[in-house]
Amino acid sequence: FTDNAYIKEHRLIKCSLIWISCVSGGRELRMMDVFVVCVCADGNECTKASAQSCGECIQAGEKCGWCTDEDFLKQGEQKSTRCDEIEALITKGCSKASIEDPRGTVTVNKNQALTDRTKDGVKLKPDQITQIQPQKLTLDLRSGEAQTFNLTFKRAEDYPIDLYYLMDLSYSMKDDLENVKNLGTDLMFEMQKITSDFRIGFGSFVEKTVMPYISTTPAKLLNPCTSDQNCTSPFSYKNVLSLTADGSQFNNLVSKQQISGNLDSPEGGFDAIMQVTVCANQIGWRNVTRLLVFSTDAGFHFAGDGKLGGIVLPNDGKCHLQENMYTMSHYYDYPSIAHLVQKLSENNIQTIFAVTEEFQPVYQELKNLIPKSAVGTLSSDSGNVIKLIIDAYNSLSSEIILENSRLPEGVSISYISHCKNGVSEKGENGRKCSNISIGDQVTFEVAVTAKGCPSNGKSETIKIKPLGFTEEVEIVLNFICECECHEDGIPNSPACHFGNGTLECGACRCNEGRIGRVCECSKDEVRTEDLDANCRMDNGTDICSNNGDCVCGTCECKKRDNPEERYSGKFCECDNFNCDRSNNKLCGGHGRCECRKCICDANYTGSACDCSLDTSTCLASNKQICNGRGICECGVCKCTDSKFQGPTCEICPTCPGVCTEHKDCVQCRAFGTGDKKDTCEKECSYFNLIIKKKKEELPQPNDQPYINHCKERDANDCWFFFTYATKNDVPPSGKKKCPSGPDIIPIVAGVVAGIVLIGLALLIIWKLLMIIHDRREFAKFEKEKMNAKWDAGENPIYKSAVTTVVNPKYEGK
Repeated sequence: FTDNAYIKEHRLIKCSLIWISCVSGGRELRMMDVFVVCVCADGNECTKASAQSCGECIQAGEKCGWCTDEDFLKQGEQKSTRCDEIEALITKGCSKASIEDPRGTVTVNKNQALTDRTKDGVKLKPDQITQIQPQKLTLDLRSGEAQTFNLTFKRAEDYPIDLYYLMDLSYSMKDDLENVKNLGTDLMFEMQKITSDFRIGFGSFVEKTVMPYISTTPAKLLNPCTSDQNCTSPFSYKNVLSLTADGSQFNNLVSKQQISGNLDSPEGGFDAIMQVTVCANQIGWRNVTRLLVFSTDAGFHFAGDGKLGGIVLPNDGKCHLQENMYTMSHYYDYPSIAHLVQKLSENNIQTIFAVTEEFQPVYQELKNLIPKSAVGTLSSDSGNVIKLIIDAYNSLSSEIILENSRLPEGVSISYISHCKNGVSEKGENGRKCSNISIGDQVTFEVAVTAKGCPSNGKSETIKIKPLGFTEEVEIVLNFICECECHEDGIPNSPACHFGNGTLECGACRCNEGRIGRVCECSKDEVRTEDLDANCRMDNGTDICSNNGDCVCGTCECKKRDNPEERYSGKFCECDNFNCDRSNNKLCGGHGRCECRKCICDANYTGSACDCSLDTSTCLASNKQICNGRGICECGVCKCTDSKFQGPTCEICPTCPGVCTEHKDCVQCRAFGTGDKKDTCEKECSYFNLIIKKKKEELPQPNDQPYINHCKERDANDCWFFFTYATKNDVPPSGKKKCPSGPDIIPIVAGVVAGIVLIGLALLIIWKLLMIIHDRREFAKFEKEKMNAKWDAGENPIYKSAVTTVVNPKYEGK
């Protein structure tokens, strides 16, 4: 379906041809049905908004514009007609200079270059390192229009790292504690290969100090283990060592720690994670890479489990450390997973779960809920903890994930990542890049879009940052809620019916209680009988021709679903879609419809603009209109000579050939012979004669204005040639081409030779046939001879003539 004009006129998005066939064995037997399916456009958002001001219009969509020309509206059109797509406004007669169409912008306010840890031989402080660019932008957002900018990230070499080791000190981790006691210096040595600025801290946790998580008997509060084991009193969380660059101090303090105990299997690790996360000052977190290693061999309690111990207050997410001990475990419930995710993200902490193989599935699911986290399998005695930490750090640091703060209402954001090796992703994967090494640079294309305008219209600020990093990009959002012409509005303008409105952007914005195009009526006066009478063309017609509403005695015409179609006129009696059609096109596609009458384009006429005034389609091959035998009407020839027909009146089925028609006259005038030689002057003076001596001198058939090249024979079998032209000049050749008499001797000799040759050929053919026949008969005889069999038997009645007699007395002597 390729009629683009029809599709545009009827607001169709797409039309498809569909057929149903009966098929057997891959072969189509017959077609059952054929139909066309069309998807209709749902109008445009500009006209649907029914905007009463320029500000409302530009919030309807990014394609919407507002015409500020005070004379733009036609009689009967509503104020909202000023709001439409830009092309539609220009088509309706609004000049481009009179159209308000503000556009959004992107302004970069801070754009420091990316740096490494060392610059010009000087090692920079952590807060002087720049890994993301730019750092601050301002966006002016127009409703529906996306503003796009690029963010570039580069991993800096030798970036500082803070690592906090949080360990479960319940009784089951007794053998693990022995291996962790030397963790400080060993881990410090390995991490020096990654960064020269590394700090380590240590904390421990057990469980809430209330029943049923621990035993509250006095003896068990002192030693929760069996009597032969020396354990420390149970506690919720303890900050043993704040972050320090002294690995030996880590070893000394950790070596002094003792195992404790509790009753249930899940531990209170979430309480400890929350306190480590939010107590930045006590822990000593810097604005560098922050790693939290969570080591345990058990599961975890989470929000809601505190009810078992009578604790119902939700965790407040605040720091409650006194003398490095969590003092509110009996007061606040465990934090939820979502609460932990929020706090970890806010504080740029990346979590490494070092857990035993038994609980791997549980913590893998937890990892999927916590961005920038990793899970490692801890050996039964924590002997592999250093390798686990190094591998997890490499995995976390090689992935960049962008996260944005909470967006204002109506604002959306999208990402497209451009990672290593030309890999690009969209959607949720557009936020991240993987396999990033130190020094690699990746780019993210960020698009921010606002839908509408905030109720307060004030600026908003959002932030984008890579998870696990302290650096962030600040983005200030300014919303374009009004047009520039709004500032030039004239309050209480005389143009708005004695000051009943503000004249802005070419239209009146009425004061409260006033309505009408120029605020000429109050709401109390609407739809009264006196005013309705002004909206009738005469007493017998409907109000506003049933195509509009009567407002303040003036018709405001209804809008059509198709924004290209509209009613107009004082009484909405006109429209631009009920004109005559040709070829299923309004005004034949060669005009515009105004008040149900076609206004044709140049070179077209008729009620449906289907009559072309262009005569080029009527030109015959001789460049005459309709071959001089008709008239051209609406681009089509109407032949006046009934003998002629065809699109240019050049075909004459009943006419003799042009050559035959002029043959006798040409013959008599050029050579004085032929059937008309006696009446030549009378009958053959209608053309001019030009005689050429040779045939080659005649004009060629394609030379204009000559149209035919003739070759005719006279009574003496002589050929003569002439060309007929529309100028009535007939130039024949001045010499006939007559046949010469036959030469008898060659003819007779040829006939005799032919007969002799034919006879010889027949004899040769006969002889060949006889030879072939004889050979076949001889071969047949030889074959029968070979197959003959002679009878060798004796005659039974035959008796030999020889008789032999033997003497019985003969003894052979």
